[in-house]
Amino acid sequence: MRTWFRNLLMLGAVLCAPLAAGAAPASTAAATPATPQEPALVVFAAASLTNVLQELGDGFTRETGIAVKFSFAASSALARQIENGAPADVFFSADVEWMDYLQTRKLIDPESRRDVVGNRLVLIAPADSLVQLSIGPNFPLAAALAKGRLATGDPDSVPVGRYARTALTNLGVWTAVEPRLVRADSVRAALSFVDRGEVPLGIVYETDALIDKNVRIVDVFPASTHEPIVYPVALTAKRSPGAARFIAHVRGPAGDLIFKAYGFTPLH
Repeated sequence: MRTWFRNLLMLGAVLCAPLAAGAAPASTAAATPATPQEPALVVFAAASLTNVLQELGDGFTRETGIAVKFSFAASSALARQIENGAPADVFFSADVEWMDYLQTRKLIDPESRRDVVGNRLVLIAPADSLVQLSIGPNFPLAAALAKGRLATGDPDSVPVGRYARTALTNLGVWTAVEPRLVRADSVRAALSFVDRGEVPLGIVYETDALIDKNVRIVDVFPASTHEPIVYPVALTAKRSPGAARFIAHVRGPAGDLIFKAYGFTPLH
């Protein structure tokens, strides 16, 4: 009887051993800490950068695993939002003035500031329009509008409107067209007015005209008629750690190729 009982205990020990061995890996796996995920970056960018930055943002996320959330609007509106405390890691402006505005208020990191790309100012019309104009001193812009109006950004705040006002003033036609201006709150809003045929002519950036099949470029404003169209980028004063990597990405070789594909001119 004692021999039989001893054999039974040995058999039980053998049967229990695999269960104990199998439990060990589960205990080890549970103790492995999860890899922390970097928070998404928030990028405030000029409306004219919408398409190109969405493509660059997708590439950045694939490369780094860091998600990017964009807020697109007029540079003026975005700068004021940052001034009022809106959380943003990167500011990408359509002109240097609004970047200067934030820099003087110590709301960006001046060491990170870089001029990234340039653009051109163009006169556009609906794709089926028959209007023909050659831009030059005192060109008949008001007559070409007939009873219609001219759409562009608000010259008092939106960069494209500022460039347009300077160009039209230098060409001697601003006084004639100012009363007939549609002061859009962004360049994309001005583009939409022409796209829908609500106005016969508009002034936008070349890159905006190139992405819209419902408009055509009537002519390009000579670069000598306005300030250089420059897009600077900078980290905000309260940026997260991954923000510098985003700026490096958009200024890198891949960024250059994509900017060129959308009609921008890399400046670095």
